[in-house]
Amino acid sequence: MPLLLLVLLWNPVTLADTPVPEAAAGWRSNPLVTADEAMVVTANPYASHAARQLLRQGGTAVDAMIAAQAVLALVEPQSSGLGGGAFLVYWQQDEGRLTTLDGRETAPFAAPPDLFLDERGQPLAFMDAVVGGRSVATPGTPMLLWQAHQRFGRLPWRELFAPAITLALNGFTVSPRLARLVAEERESLSRDPQSRAYFFDDAGRPLQAGSTRANPLLAAVLTRLSLEGPSAFYQGEIAAAMVDKVQHANPPGYLGLEDLNDYRVKERPALCAPYRQYQVCGMGPPSSGALALGQILGMLSHVELAQLGPNSPQSWRWIADASRLAFADRNRYIADSDFVPVPVTGLLEPAYLAGRARLIAERSHALQQVLPGLPAPSLGHFASDDSLELAATTHISIVDQEGNALAMTSTIEHGFGSRLMVQGFLLNNELTDFAFSPEHQGAPVANRLEPGKRPRSSMAPTIVLYRDKPLLVIGSPGGSSSIGYVLHALVNVLDWGMDMQEALHQPHLLHRGNVLELEPGGRNQALQAELEQQGFETRLTELHSGLHGIMLHQGRVSASADPRREGIALAAD
Repeated sequence: MPLLLLVLLWNPVTLADTPVPEAAAGWRSNPLVTADEAMVVTANPYASHAARQLLRQGGTAVDAMIAAQAVLALVEPQSSGLGGGAFLVYWQQDEGRLTTLDGRETAPFAAPPDLFLDERGQPLAFMDAVVGGRSVATPGTPMLLWQAHQRFGRLPWRELFAPAITLALNGFTVSPRLARLVAEERESLSRDPQSRAYFFDDAGRPLQAGSTRANPLLAAVLTRLSLEGPSAFYQGEIAAAMVDKVQHANPPGYLGLEDLNDYRVKERPALCAPYRQYQVCGMGPPSSGALALGQILGMLSHVELAQLGPNSPQSWRWIADASRLAFADRNRYIADSDFVPVPVTGLLEPAYLAGRARLIAERSHALQQVLPGLPAPSLGHFASDDSLELAATTHISIVDQEGNALAMTSTIEHGFGSRLMVQGFLLNNELTDFAFSPEHQGAPVANRLEPGKRPRSSMAPTIVLYRDKPLLVIGSPGGSSSIGYVLHALVNVLDWGMDMQEALHQPHLLHRGNVLELEPGGRNQALQAELEQQGFETRLTELHSGLHGIMLHQGRVSASADPRREGIALAAD
């Protein structure tokens, strides 16, 4: 069927009737949605409706994901899109197996190791490194969508982009969150002429919530992608436009045509770690998400959290200190395993984690000192780093009618990425996920920048197996906080018996190695004082997770979306 006809046949009533999330001083109360078989949860109602319609047309979970991701590139441009990268964790029901695809961005071949050092050899200020061409890595998302469809899709590739093309041509309603974030980034977005023209009017006013915004340039790119496949993006005019934009930005960057032409998605072994009677599975290095979760849960298996309960300061002491220990290991050892010998087996070895857990069990107060451990085998001496990963990103969870399930987290890194817009989409700033200093005290940093290397990530798309079948499909945006967000949801469900709605509506409490962060409200007010007495330095702060979770239990599917953002869950039966 011709693409133009598909676009015209796309049901505009469904999209027009999509509720736009309301601005709220607090959280929205997202319901628990149930279904017999199929479910979709994404970060925006437009994307959830598009994915549901593809499922109802007989598409697979991957078909629905591609439709959702294309729509998110339009309606949530600050978080993900064609100019970024993604990790996909996929459960294939008929074969009973997990596949993980690495669509992480790669460092340009010409990028120097001291890219983020100033003339005195000191690390640049973070935002000085982010904005402009210097931070742009080779995008991976379009190739990941193609590879996933080649293996797990059913509907014709060209049909999957009709919802996004329709919206891009006719316009979508700007959400309060997008309008607020554009206003907050007025200065940095205004530096790029294309970003300024798209996100602001002629008088310099940012996009207004409730207004309608079309993006015909993105519609043209999506149309070419739908008709020509990934070659439309990685070669030819679109590729040349990206390279020209990066190399002539202020400051310029190093992305080249060779980087785009040579980009490859990598299938990697799924990383599964035991937790009580479950297997918690996700993406291995260069992601630190599944590995850190496996370590934390391995330590927590030595304490009966179910008996302590969610209101116990001792529960949170264990969670906080286990997280601190895992982050210390993460910062020392985890990087792109194609470049660095990451001791994955040693970091998850039960005896090693039992030894780390003893550090917590032997005390009744917070650990005074947290250092990386010594997992076996010793594969080289590396220095630790504390490279930033700030909260942007998006997450999609889908289960289709045949029981296939996927968790995909995708990103352009910081909100609005490099702030560089090309033909209607934003380019990532993913290179700032590398350590700014390639060495420390004479020792190399594992996560240092190298040509062709993928920067370490904390994205944690997760599928939890119980008796060799999916039980939970979940993930969250949030930069390095996403590990704690997913951990919190898993403990809420697996230890404390909450349903998905309850689990996602609990106030967060997480530790990334520096300070114990508590979301204001609920039990955290009382917990803060008690945890300070235990020796933790604490801080009340907004924690903008975007958890999207699905539970498969007793022949039913239930789901909810994080109340802190705009996402919704939709049954697709």
